[in-house]
Amino acid sequence: MRNFILIPHLKLHNANAMSSPYTIGFPAMTAWLGAVHALQRKLQESNYSNITLDRVAISCHGFNLQTYRGRGDYVNSIIATANPLDKDGSRPAFIEEARCHLEVSILIECVNFDLEPELFSEFKEYLTLTVLKMKFASGDVLDVQPCEVFKCDEYAENNQDVKKILRKLMLGHVLVERRDLVQKAMIEEQKDALDAVLDYLKVSHIATEDEYDCVSWNSSRKESAWLVPIAVGFQGISELGTAKNQRDIRTPHRFAESVITLGEFIMPYRIKQLDDMLWQYHVDLDRNLYLCQNLKTVTSII
Repeated sequence: MRNFILIPHLKLHNANAMSSPYTIGFPAMTAWLGAVHALQRKLQESNYSNITLDRVAISCHGFNLQTYRGRGDYVNSIIATANPLDKDGSRPAFIEEARCHLEVSILIECVNFDLEPELFSEFKEYLTLTVLKMKFASGDVLDVQPCEVFKCDEYAENNQDVKKILRKLMLGHVLVERRDLVQKAMIEEQKDALDAVLDYLKVSHIATEDEYDCVSWNSSRKESAWLVPIAVGFQGISELGTAKNQRDIRTPHRFAESVITLGEFIMPYRIKQLDDMLWQYHVDLDRNLYLCQNLKTVTSII
């Protein structure tokens, strides 16, 4: 029997859409797992310190990227915030930050969830109030529906427990990892990782001319799926050590760069097993990798 917490229809304002140094869009998985880690620390300071938040799934119900493209423009521009003027009335220097407004539901698998049923109501109320005071992916929480708790037996008849959870994630799209597509292109087509990712993201436009000299256009992608580039962690590029003015002097420090791969947004009804959409941390110290990955993702990385 598995235990889950659902944070349903969480509305966020000005979340961080700079998902990596190279991509703008849906917040990185490191941001979502980081928010759940922050929630875990708050639980440790409460009467529910024995509960461990282990794995996470994200269902996106709505997404509004704060960009603008005028008539005739070729590229989108980031809608920046207006910062206060300097003492002399000039605008201060600032770094453009991509922002988004979105609505998501967060499914969290719990370990050591040994609360008595009569305490569920009190725990759910505490969880809802705690979520309202937090930030998720650097976004401010505008609203959230009351949190829920589920017990799930994946081997029950007709898989009713799983279907009940998936219905709560509708209408929306859950993000799953498609690293397998990148690895397939690298092995079979001898492409490097970046070319393999871009090959699946590009849209090809083909023009055909019929016997009457009429031209028609057809647009297609390599894979008929909603594929997006996602940031799933970091790879260390320096040895472990200490750095001047580092935030935590007790923890070894190293420089790192983002790890990018492909993700796919799919409707929850296509999920057969919950592990297909649950994300967790994975550390590979031999290759200096600090990753977020689906439970069923192979441990090799591009």
